[in-house]
Amino acid sequence: MNIIIITPMEIERQKALIAINKISNSKHNYQVFTSGIGRESMAKTMMHLPDSDCVVLLGFAAIVGKEVELPKNLGFGNPIEITTASLYGYEGGLFENGKPIETEAKLNLPVLSSLTSDKFVRTTNLKIKTVVNMEDYTFMFLKRPQDFIIRIISDFLPHETEIDFFEHVKQINFLPAIQAIETV
Repeated sequence: MNIIIITPMEIERQKALIAINKISNSKHNYQVFTSGIGRESMAKTMMHLPDSDCVVLLGFAAIVGKEVELPKNLGFGNPIEITTASLYGYEGGLFENGKPIETEAKLNLPVLSSLTSDKFVRTTNLKIKTVVNMEDYTFMFLKRPQDFIIRIISDFLPHETEIDFFEHVKQINFLPAIQAIETV
């Protein structure tokens, strides 16, 4: 299969390429693109992709909850699949088109719901295990039935201490996510 991987940030693209290069005898041909962060960047990228059999959105995401209180498979650096995405409005209200979009799981990974927001959200009222990001809703809205989302857990909300995000995620390896894609 010809698979396109979209990453919101360049650091994610580099991690995906490193992981792909570690797979010997890959079942798929991969192209990796960086979309940029946010819903508009994702939409523009989706509209200009070359032909493929499958598109995967792959990137970091924060999850609501304390790592020590979450199941081990939802720990730092673990891949998850997003099967439900909703949109939270810029000023804290739901947009008309914010109704959750649901899809079936494609992989054997933990399945979670995602909240897309244009600004940092207060996490005190969000359900534990909710993934927070800025692109999933747009991708889910524009994707084809065979396309899917993998997120890598990068941080936990609310943050208990201040983090330097890029230093914090340096140690994360995308190989488990690419190995999951190889099962398609």
